[in-house]
Amino acid sequence: MSLRNAATFPARWRGLGGWNFYFLLKFALLWFGYLNFHALANLVFLAWLILPVPSDRLHRLRNWISLPIGIGLFWHDTWLPGLESILSQGSQLTGFSTAYLLDLINRFINWHMVGTAFVMLVLYLFIAQWIRVTVLVSLLLLWINVVNIAGPSFALLPGKESTPPPALTSAAQPKVANGPDQSAPPTSANLTAYLNTFYANQKQQITHFPDALPADSAPFDILVINICSLAWSDLEAAQLRDHPLWKHFDIMLTNYNSATAYSGPAGIRLLRASCGQSSHSDLYKPADQRCYLFDNLAKLGFKQQLMMDHTGLFGNYLQELREEGNLNAPLMSQAGIRPELTSFDSSPVLNDGEVMQRWLDERQKSADARSATFYNLIPLHDGTRELGSSKTAAWPSRAKLLFDQLDAFLTSLDKSGRRVMVIVVPEHGAALEGDKMQMSGLRDIPSPGITHVPVGIKFVGMKAPHQEQLNVATPVSLQALSELVSRVVDGQLFNAASVNMTQLTENLPQTPVISENDNAVVMIYQGKPWIRLNGGEWVAYPN
Repeated sequence: MSLRNAATFPARWRGLGGWNFYFLLKFALLWFGYLNFHALANLVFLAWLILPVPSDRLHRLRNWISLPIGIGLFWHDTWLPGLESILSQGSQLTGFSTAYLLDLINRFINWHMVGTAFVMLVLYLFIAQWIRVTVLVSLLLLWINVVNIAGPSFALLPGKESTPPPALTSAAQPKVANGPDQSAPPTSANLTAYLNTFYANQKQQITHFPDALPADSAPFDILVINICSLAWSDLEAAQLRDHPLWKHFDIMLTNYNSATAYSGPAGIRLLRASCGQSSHSDLYKPADQRCYLFDNLAKLGFKQQLMMDHTGLFGNYLQELREEGNLNAPLMSQAGIRPELTSFDSSPVLNDGEVMQRWLDERQKSADARSATFYNLIPLHDGTRELGSSKTAAWPSRAKLLFDQLDAFLTSLDKSGRRVMVIVVPEHGAALEGDKMQMSGLRDIPSPGITHVPVGIKFVGMKAPHQEQLNVATPVSLQALSELVSRVVDGQLFNAASVNMTQLTENLPQTPVISENDNAVVMIYQGKPWIRLNGGEWVAYPN
C-alpha cells in the first residue's frame, strides 16, 4: 500500500448506518428471550458490513447484497420454523382456508413488539445525532461473543437462567426408573449422548401380550379416544380442569408425555405403543411386528375398528395410520351424522355425540365379542369454526361442548351394561397461550406445555365397585398404555369382586420426557427443558 493510500485508508471506514438499528433490535429481542442468537454469525455479518471498501458505489452494492443475508440471519436467530420444516409442511398450507391463513398472519404479528420497535427506531435516530452508535453496537456484539465462549449467550442474560414452569420443575418430575443417567453437566455433547442412549434403551422395550387368551377370559371392548389439541396447559388456560368429565376415570396418568406435537406422528406412535419410544425418523420406517398395539389385540380376537369425526384426508392422516400404524380396519360409516363445526381446511367436523352413539349402537347389535376401536376427533384443532362462520370459534366453548358430549357418552355407557375399557389420550396440546419460542397455535416445536397431556382410563361394566380415582404421577408415555391393556386383556378384571388399581398400575414402563417433531427435539434434563433445532446445538428452553 502506498503512503498516499495509507493516509486515506481510515477515511474509507464507514459506520453501520441503518444496520445499527438491525442489531439493536436483535439485542432487545435477545434480552427478553425471544431469540436463539447466533453470536459468531452475527459478528461475522457485522465485520462484513463495516469492512472498508474503496467507493460509495461498492458500499451501496454491499448494502443491497446484505439485505437478503440480514433477513435470513434474522430468521435463523428466531425460533421460527426453518426452511426445511416450512418446505415439509408447505404443501399442507394450500389446504388451509383463507380465513384461517389470515387469522394465522394476524396472530403472527405482535403489535406490542411492533410498537416497541417503532419507539426504538425514533430513539435511535435521535441519539445517533450525537453518539457513534456503531462503536457501541460493535463492542456489545464482541462482548456477547466473549461471554458465549463459556456457554449459550442467552443463558447469561437476565431472565434466561430459566426456572421451568411449575409442571416441569425437578420436584414435579420424579426420577425415571431405569432411565439414562442425568448426572453429567448439560453440555451440548452430553445432551446428545443422553438422547442417543435414550433411543438405544427404548429399542429394547417391548410389551408382551399372551399368545392366547385363557379359557375363563371375559370378552370386552377397548375404545381409544384420541383427541387432537388438548393439554394440561390448555385446560388451565380455559379453566376446564374441573369439568365433570375428568371425574369419570378410574385412573388418571397426570405425568404423561405425548412425545410429539403433530397429529400424524401422534397417531403412528399410539398405534406402535407396544414398543419403546422411537425417533421421529424411525416412525416412517418398518417396525417390529410386536410394536403394533391393535395388531397384538387382533391376534387375541379383538376386532379392529376405526372411526373419526372428520375425513382424515388432510396431511394424509388416514393414509399414515394405515401405512405406518398398520391399522387397516374400514372407517366406520359417517352417513347421516350431522356436521357440527367446520375445520381449518373447510371440511366438516361431525357431531361427536352422534359418532359415539353410533359406535355404541353398533356394538350392542354386533356379534363380535371383542373389539378394539381407534377413535380420532378434531373439534379442538386450531382454526375450527362454527358452521357458516369465517372466524375461529373460541377454544373454551368448543372444549366444553366436547367434554359435555364425552361426559354424556360415558354416562350412557355406564347404563348400557357393556364391558368397555375406555382410554382418553390426546395427540398433543393446542398451544393456546404460546410462549417465547412460538406463537399461540403453532406446534412446530414440541414444548412440554404442548406434550404434557391428560390421560384417563375408565373400566365400564366392572362387578367391583369403583374406588376413588387413582392419579399416577410417574413419568410415562405411550408404552404405559400398551402395558395397561396387556394386563387386563383377559377381561378377568371385569368379573373380579374387587380391583386394586394401585396394584394394576405398579411398575408401568417409565419414559423420560423427550418429544420430537421433524426438526425439533425437546427434553427435560436435570429438571429443566432443553431444545435442539435442525440438528444444531442444544440450548435451554426460554422461559
